[in-house]
Amino acid sequence: MNNFNEKADLIWKVADLLRGDYKQSDYGKVILPLTVLRRLDCVLKPTKENVLAYLPKIESFKENAKDTALNMVAGYNFHNRSQFDFDKLIADPNHIGVNLRNYVTGFSTNAREIIEYFSFDDQIDRMDDPKTDILFRVVKAFQEIDLSEMDSMEMGYVFEELIRKFSEQSNETAGEHFTPREVIKLMVNLLFNEDREILTQEGIIKTLYDPACGTGGMLSVAETYLKELNPNAELKVFGQEINPESYAICKSDMLIKGQNPANIKFGNTFTVDGLEVEKFDYMLSNPPFGVDWKKAENIIKAEAEKKGYAGRFGAGLPRINDGSLLFLQHMISKMKPGSTRIGIVFNGSPLFTGAAESGESNIRKWIIENDWLEAIVALPDQLFYNTGISTYIWIVTNHKSDERKGKIQLINATGVKDDELLKEGKIAFNRFWRKMDRSLGNKRKAIAENGNTKGIGFITQLYGNFEENEFCKILPNDFFGYWRVTVEQPMRDVKGKIVKDKSSNPKPDTSLRDYENIPFLKKDATGRLVPQTIEEYFMREVKPHVPDAWIDETKTKTGYEVNFTKYFYEFKPLRSLEEIKADILALENETEELEKTVLE
Repeated sequence: MNNFNEKADLIWKVADLLRGDYKQSDYGKVILPLTVLRRLDCVLKPTKENVLAYLPKIESFKENAKDTALNMVAGYNFHNRSQFDFDKLIADPNHIGVNLRNYVTGFSTNAREIIEYFSFDDQIDRMDDPKTDILFRVVKAFQEIDLSEMDSMEMGYVFEELIRKFSEQSNETAGEHFTPREVIKLMVNLLFNEDREILTQEGIIKTLYDPACGTGGMLSVAETYLKELNPNAELKVFGQEINPESYAICKSDMLIKGQNPANIKFGNTFTVDGLEVEKFDYMLSNPPFGVDWKKAENIIKAEAEKKGYAGRFGAGLPRINDGSLLFLQHMISKMKPGSTRIGIVFNGSPLFTGAAESGESNIRKWIIENDWLEAIVALPDQLFYNTGISTYIWIVTNHKSDERKGKIQLINATGVKDDELLKEGKIAFNRFWRKMDRSLGNKRKAIAENGNTKGIGFITQLYGNFEENEFCKILPNDFFGYWRVTVEQPMRDVKGKIVKDKSSNPKPDTSLRDYENIPFLKKDATGRLVPQTIEEYFMREVKPHVPDAWIDETKTKTGYEVNFTKYFYEFKPLRSLEEIKADILALENETEELEKTVLE
């Protein structure tokens, strides 16, 4: 990973050459496409001369046939047939602009289309000025950066670090965040854990999809994981991305790794599903937190009304300022019957936002009553680059193992309790996270990536063991359901007499109206969770305090929520008065001693 830091710093320094000619917010328009071009250049360098030597032999071929033949010579799904590379570009500084364009157009069609998403030709025009010599100096700076030994993981870090910095320069932080690789690794571990036996089969082929794939981090880590688990396995990856720069970077990575770049689609997943008819074995995603879906509102509402459950959004629509649960519904619509697993990162909002029978609650109800929600893992805060908020991994599947059916596993991996025990000297290390030596934006914590006693390994064990302990709770699906009931009390006249309507029923006093959330389940005398009815709860908890009250059954609603913090809350008794008094006296004595020292 030191290699990644060095390369990211070198590339970031190139942006200094743009100072004065470009606004800081526009640096990325130059640096990102040139980073992609230099990466492709380094990858193709060993076979570039072979491609040029073979080119005259296929001059009569049609363009598609040329691409296929030269790709084989290059050893990748792409090639460059221009006479130029970065070394030759800087050898002719007087013609850098025209030569660079010749180099870009020399790429095979699939690679050239990637560069077009950066609109890089506009930047060549802007920089190709003999007075400033800026184009030559920038290309020369990149020629001096060797990216040939970088693997996809490291390049992913480089790109995401660059995009993060450019976003900060232009104050584009809302919803624009990238998933730390250790979080992706944890998600992949959880996603594949239940299928390890299947995934080690000879010649196994699986598909994986990310509807908000960014630069392709989720896809890359999942592919690497499966190759390490089973070198003979094949994971075909698919994705869609709305940001043109991230999309182009993701496609270039797919090209280099030999994946099919056509599987990566550009555009808004909600308005134009680029993979409409596809179903997938696995899905991973980290959709933007708290980003509104107003621009896609008409299309989403029309689909929900027209198609219902046959479409993507039949279960319900969340509030307009947070489309997180729309992503999950979209992914669920792409599950293969009885064989798909989904991992998705959310903030806390999808757990509990929305009252009974709101869009959010109805979506949770649909997922839980279909027994698709397998587990939720609460992560430490300050894990992400552009936000310090707490986050949660949801594991959703339509093929739970027998022991997991009808149950939801909650894992508290926040490390809060560990942090307290560390201060008390009761444990040697935090089992869930470590403090970073240097913050990256808002990211101040990282999850350890090896070992079974902490970090990814420990959390994966908690998940795989499926046993209750201080960090893990296993609860039946009905535990998360409740009835929202309206409790009425009678209106009374000035003499205190109950006012009745024409049917001789008591008139409700709206000023005394109250509401109760009644859980589907209660604890019996032995502590077991058992079903309860609205009536028995009402007679036990309400009637003894307000004997004249009744429930307006026409207003009863059903809701579902996951109040994660509440389930792991532990009461801490207040400190005794004696302890507090002793601390105050100690502070007073310390103050007196300080005063004496000063006066002397």
